[in-house]
Amino acid sequence: MRTSRRTIAAAVAGAAAFALVATGCSQGGGTDPNEPVTLTLATFNDFGYTDELLAQFTEETGIEVVHNKAATSNDARANYFQKLGKTGLADVEAVEIDWFTEAMQYADLLAPVPADLQGRWLDWKEASATDSAGNLIAYGTDIGPQGICYRSDLFAAAGLPTDRAEVAALFDGDWDNFFEIGAQYKAATGKPFIDSANSVLQGIVNQYELAYEDPDGTIIATENPDIRAAYDAVVEKAVPIAAYSGQWSEDWFASLASGEFAVMLCPGWMLGVISGNAPETTGWDIADAFPGGGGNWGGSYLTVPANGKNVEAAQKLAAWLTSPEVQLQAFANAGTFPSQVEALASDELASATNEYFNNAPTGEILTDRANAITVATYKGPQYFQFHDALQNAVTRVFDGLEDQETSWNTWVTEVSAF
Repeated sequence: MRTSRRTIAAAVAGAAAFALVATGCSQGGGTDPNEPVTLTLATFNDFGYTDELLAQFTEETGIEVVHNKAATSNDARANYFQKLGKTGLADVEAVEIDWFTEAMQYADLLAPVPADLQGRWLDWKEASATDSAGNLIAYGTDIGPQGICYRSDLFAAAGLPTDRAEVAALFDGDWDNFFEIGAQYKAATGKPFIDSANSVLQGIVNQYELAYEDPDGTIIATENPDIRAAYDAVVEKAVPIAAYSGQWSEDWFASLASGEFAVMLCPGWMLGVISGNAPETTGWDIADAFPGGGGNWGGSYLTVPANGKNVEAAQKLAAWLTSPEVQLQAFANAGTFPSQVEALASDELASATNEYFNNAPTGEILTDRANAITVATYKGPQYFQFHDALQNAVTRVFDGLEDQETSWNTWVTEVSAF
């Protein structure tokens, strides 16, 4: 990836001085301020926090960082809620947007963000992390505006356009247009079109204002006609053109390189997942388009458990990692699109390109995709459980374990038991 590296490197060095003194970070929990501090950082997937980036924090502060990365958001969530308020969590813990509202129920167990940092993120990103007492309790990392990643070599073999502007025009339509293109591709090649059926479910649901819960806490999951329509569309039209029901399996990772499928729905952070797991593969590109207009998938926060042993040092690490300069470096490393106001307005972001994705102007494309987002789906405390269960319903149909109606009814029964 090429994102004005020299400019960013200089800016990162400046950001490292942000509220940091080499040995002046006082530590909570009664630790000796004269002893070396080692912080633990827990994330998942790929936040762009490379060893090189974290080493710069250590160089500037004298604080070592041990980075533990969970394989999936699901794994991170299970660990987070098992240990929050107890022992065993990292000094800085990442939380994914789909279960962030759930975490907000335990805001009193998290150390607030210092007041002088408020206002550095997008308004809606901060509002979602502000508790009833007005405390901002999390540091925004990225947001997830989506484009369409595609294999240009596989498109050429199927007789489809390969130029990213032409591909964007091809996908400029609704979900039915997307499904029709997928059906044409499969008919021409005999191969799956998209990586997973449940990524389509995610994409559709993220375009609804309400999904499973009303803001007043009313459960609408099984009665929401939009959710039923999304489920039906996925099992009837996405399952037949998908390689897998879901993502993150060993076979799915291997397929990023093998050419088993031609298309993925791509938030910025997915770019790093693809390039990191298929480094020698050529042909991946990204188009400035998304079915139905725009959609946000993912985006995360960093939180600092209030009972950690090094709370103040952890707050400084979280602040540094979410500073505008470091958000730009994370974007360069993994495609994680910034949520920091200064980063979004920077020339570095506007001019960013990605060598792996055929030198695509990823800064420009993802900014366009962010501007196309018109709905921020309300994700209540039970969103993760309801959505995970609906994904399992799609998987049962994909695997032939239940038919469409039976699997829906199984989900309805599960929802009533939550």
